[in-house]
Amino acid sequence: MSLQKKYVLIAAIAVCSGCGGKDEKKEEVLRPVKFQVVGTADGQQIRTFSGTAKAGDEIQLSFRSSGIIAEINAKVGQTVKKGDLIARLDNIEATLAYEKAVSALRAAESSMNTAKTELERIKALYERQGVSLSDYQAAKNSYQSALDQYESAKRNKSIQQTQVSYGFIYAPSDGIIADTDGAQNENISAGQVIAVLNAGADINVEVGLPENVINKVQLGMDTEITFSALEEKFTASVIEVAPIVDPGSATYLVKIGITNASTAIKPGMAANVTFNFRSGDAADGNTLIIPLKAVGEDGNGNFVFVIEPDDQQTGTVKKQSVEVGELTPDGFKVMKGLTEGQMIATAGLQTLLDGQKVSLQ
Repeated sequence: MSLQKKYVLIAAIAVCSGCGGKDEKKEEVLRPVKFQVVGTADGQQIRTFSGTAKAGDEIQLSFRSSGIIAEINAKVGQTVKKGDLIARLDNIEATLAYEKAVSALRAAESSMNTAKTELERIKALYERQGVSLSDYQAAKNSYQSALDQYESAKRNKSIQQTQVSYGFIYAPSDGIIADTDGAQNENISAGQVIAVLNAGADINVEVGLPENVINKVQLGMDTEITFSALEEKFTASVIEVAPIVDPGSATYLVKIGITNASTAIKPGMAANVTFNFRSGDAADGNTLIIPLKAVGEDGNGNFVFVIEPDDQQTGTVKKQSVEVGELTPDGFKVMKGLTEGQMIATAGLQTLLDGQKVSLQ
């Protein structure tokens, strides 16, 4: 190998070695931190949540059997009376089964009447000793068998008649059609909602509450409701509290009954529901309150980690000494060291470091 080629090879190796030796910059992983904004007792205990106005009695109408829709008389906004036909299925199979049941009932009734007449004839002969006891017993058994078949056919007719009725939807009460889902000649399944009927004059508001406040809500609890489309405020009270979480929204659904409802409130309107969660022994409304889990203690006394936000997702924690007062059901009263509106960490104080960058949760 020539001397010139050796120099080229050595230079290439040196360049590659230099590239491999540089440290690649690793992306910084920030610790996630939960936080809370410091506020007064009133600010933390008077909470407002978004809800939706609902008809007092919202009825979902559906068929109890599957089939093809032959007729539908429901349109959104249509006013209906109790007993009005909303929709019906093409009930050919159910109708045929019913007609067969009627025919079978007639045949069973005829057989029963024949067996009864024969039993009466045999009984008369037996009493005059014209037939044997076994003949009389046989006639009784034949009549009982015919009677059983008649009763069975009568029950089957009733069942088939009910099956036919499953192919019809009638308005259960007066109201307004709020929604429809189905068209003529569409094949639908049992239980599929065909129309929604708003019945009754009452208007309620449905709101989803998170798990951290649901235990503070009680039946009969007073609330205040406003609508973005209306200027008036309405008084209301809790009438229903769901015992389980709604899987769709991951919240607990609460129904609010409006005390002084107005005809201007329409189902579907967006509402703001304000709850006052303050208890009788809670802190004064203007006192700053911080949660118990946000307060740490070291050799210098109590402290919190104040979060100075860098943007909407990240921030830097600063260890801040605070002076706290008595512990109320809402948390510690703040005597010195914090101001309203500051952000403080509410979990994992033992693992946080002063000046540490975090991601906000």
